[in-house]
Amino acid sequence: MEKKAPPFLSDSNFTWLSHFRNIRQTATTVKDVSPYEFVKAYSAQSQTLPHWTDIVKTATFKELAPYDPDWYYVRAASMARRSYLRQGIGVGGFRKIYGGRKRNGSRPPHFCKSSGAIAHNILHQLEDMKIVDVDPKGGRVIISTGRRDLDQVAGRIVVPAAVLHDWNLSCFYILSFVQGFVGPF
Repeated sequence: MEKKAPPFLSDSNFTWLSHFRNIRQTATTVKDVSPYEFVKAYSAQSQTLPHWTDIVKTATFKELAPYDPDWYYVRAASMARRSYLRQGIGVGGFRKIYGGRKRNGSRPPHFCKSSGAIAHNILHQLEDMKIVDVDPKGGRVIISTGRRDLDQVAGRIVVPAAVLHDWNLSCFYILSFVQGFVGPF
């Protein structure tokens, strides 16, 4: 007994589905965008740069200063995104996030936190830009103007539609499998 395709899976619908996968849409929030694309777009905005950024190490376990001259902007954009996603994070939390492995020569390596002064300075700049504010419980929280600004930056980034609608497509595959038909894709 040969299974027939359900009526909603005709050839015209397959053509429409393949066209649907190639459509590009704009994102609405920071959560809809890949972290790399968001940080790249947000770090392109200008901020004031402290005079010490070319000589400072980012952590005690580092041997040299960063090679990228825009590392400060990238770190600020990353911290703004992290504050958006996780409310109430403070300097200590950022020190853990940007920490890494300290090499101790012939002894075993251990985890080491990053610089607190850099995190503190960037959080103060984000406060001056009206992105975050001090939480009475501790840490920093993003305020409504900051959420709006970050969402506007995310809205300028074009995202493939398959990323936004992959859940809908997976439901489509599940429904077609339950009905006894798996499409040609």
